[in-house]
Amino acid sequence: MSTDNESVRLNKYLALHAGVSRREADEFVLRGRVTVNGKTAVNGMQISPTDSVELDEKPLNKTTELIYLKLHKPVGFVCSRKAQGDNQTIYDLLPSEYHSLKSVGRLDRDSSGIILLTNDGDFAHNMTHPSFHKVKQYDVVLDRPLEPLHQQMVGDIGIDLDDGKSQLTLERQSDDRTAWKVTMSEGRNRQIRRTFAALGYTVTKLHRTDFGPYNLGHTAPGTFEITSKL
Repeated sequence: MSTDNESVRLNKYLALHAGVSRREADEFVLRGRVTVNGKTAVNGMQISPTDSVELDEKPLNKTTELIYLKLHKPVGFVCSRKAQGDNQTIYDLLPSEYHSLKSVGRLDRDSSGIILLTNDGDFAHNMTHPSFHKVKQYDVVLDRPLEPLHQQMVGDIGIDLDDGKSQLTLERQSDDRTAWKVTMSEGRNRQIRRTFAALGYTVTKLHRTDFGPYNLGHTAPGTFEITSKL
């Protein structure tokens, strides 16, 4: 195996060409799912342009173009590849050539806003892993006015949930105290909804406007834009 200046480490190669994170790539190698030139791969190998790499017995395309896509998810769509009941998936909004892209983070069926999709595994990992603290902003509407004491609890103290404490930054958006701008750097499952539910509120609208350096901008509901890595 060549280790010249054009070679790259195996986990980086898999991240670029299989759309997984380097950590996931290392796990694939440990499980024996990767071969290089017909032989079972080991972590740490260097891959040259002439090497043949297969994942689950399927050759990886050496000329994979990295794609970064920004989608405005409407309410009613799920962030999965398979429909859930009568709910369509975000992939129903995309041309078939983008169906292999991996969604970066998720929004539940009843939420709307910015979703990123990519085939760059390292990018997806860096955008979603808690250690990178990617800030996300949401427009949130509650079923009733948020009491000042509860605002302080959510913003200053934190709310104890089953999976740990949840602390959100809140900015009031309406005089009646039902509309709020919520900022957070975590991404636990339905965290915003569960935080307010713990205090007896129901979130009637949850719309993500910002994900790290990416802003929804003027992207219309149900449409997408090809963007770049920021």
